[in-house]
Amino acid sequence: MAEKTRKIPGPDHPITIAKNPDRVVVRLGDQVLADSRDALSLQESTYPAAQYLPRDDVDFSLLERTEHTTYCPYKGDASYYSILPAGEDGVNAVWTYEQPYDAVADIREYVAFYPNKVSIEIIVD
Repeated sequence: MAEKTRKIPGPDHPITIAKNPDRVVVRLGDQVLADSRDALSLQESTYPAAQYLPRDDVDFSLLERTEHTTYCPYKGDASYYSILPAGEDGVNAVWTYEQPYDAVADIREYVAFYPNKVSIEIIVD
């Protein structure tokens, strides 16, 4: 098996992680999947910021782990969950980096949701 390419964030591909000062609520319709005042906002290069929520603030009874994985040379291996109430639309809609690379170690024990699969509301206090 070929060794995976590992890259360090830098000027050509910056990654910043900051605590989101606001409350982040993730919903599927009226059902709350996650609600956190401790979310992290990860900004990678020119991509839209992704909200990473602590596992403790996520209702895992509504999720099911899948065998799907992906690899990011900047963050590492991602594992996935499906959102059960969403049926086929919720397959692999949640990801997590359980052993992220050092440059993004802050996102360990956090999960993120694809914003095209759920409603992610940022509530300014």
